Amino acid sequence: MKLATYKDGSRDGQLVVVSRDLSTAHYATGIANTLQQVLDDWAFIAPQLEDLFVSVNQGRARHMFAFNPAMCMAPLPRAYQWADGSAYINHVELVRKARNSEVPASFYTDPLMYQGGSDDFIGPCDNVVVADEAYGIDFESEICVVTADVAMQATPEQALDGVRLIMLANDVSLRNLIPNELGKGFGFVQSKPATAFSPVAVTVDELGDMWAGGRLNGTLQSTWNGRRVGMCEAGNEMTFHFGQLIAHLCKTRRVRAGSVIGSGTVSNTDWAKGYSCIAEKRCIEIIESGTPTTNFMRFGDSIRIEMMGRDGASMFGAIEQKVVALHPEALKTSALPDKS
Repeated sequence: MKLATYKDGSRDGQLVVVSRDLSTAHYATGIANTLQQVLDDWAFIAPQLEDLFVSVNQGRARHMFAFNPAMCMAPLPRAYQWADGSAYINHVELVRKARNSEVPASFYTDPLMYQGGSDDFIGPCDNVVVADEAYGIDFESEICVVTADVAMQATPEQALDGVRLIMLANDVSLRNLIPNELGKGFGFVQSKPATAFSPVAVTVDELGDMWAGGRLNGTLQSTWNGRRVGMCEAGNEMTFHFGQLIAHLCKTRRVRAGSVIGSGTVSNTDWAKGYSCIAEKRCIEIIESGTPTTNFMRFGDSIRIEMMGRDGASMFGAIEQKVVALHPEALKTSALPDKS
């Protein structure tokens, strides 16, 4: 099934069930109000939502309406955890090669991962708000999963059983803030603003043979200012599958239902497939000519991230965002009501 969260003025929005072709939707009222409720009681609530999903696809649900991605928050507007990996070793190799350093041997056996901010995810059509262009604004096209409870010390195979939903993500990076932060030896904070997610989250059964071995085998498309810059294959070059990423996170602690785990930038060794972040394009330019020539994003730029299914139709809906400057008035008041 396909699930989304509609804006309703609250922090957590209203859960909706979306048709397979993303044309129609139906509020899940009476079954569950929020996606976190579903994840907390999956065995009981998910079958009821599945029945509604069938009715929506058959056109039998009584109060259906046209699905509008612009009305969507992130499927999970705020989550208990956002942990983003770097599962595509080619991305790491490019970055290291551009600065004439080698990839440590451990990177090929032990995933990289950081703990991101999960209290304020943004919707697929929400603006990317940044205070200063000089921060080096970059998109990052990624795959991510939402988990059930997963036990400490779970094996990769056990961890895969905990995958409940799959989404796309734009893990925005402020590249010019990263060096100083990492130089402190304590990870990303200011250089990682709010992450955006696809309009819908999709259950594993909807993906068919595109989901295999903990990898999503599809082409992740990135379109910057109307120009297709990335057609990257998400499956076969994913060094660490999602079971391995979740197991890495579970080594010393439990993972609770509603945790979101990211793949990191989808990256391919074939440069002709393009790129899923500007930093990677700049690394390629440095390797080829010694100097990066592609600038980071500017105010007014747009980014679209999408993946098509075997039938050529959008699987998750598109992340479609515009980069805008932080307005001074936004500093005076909260953008959200003080209720939840």
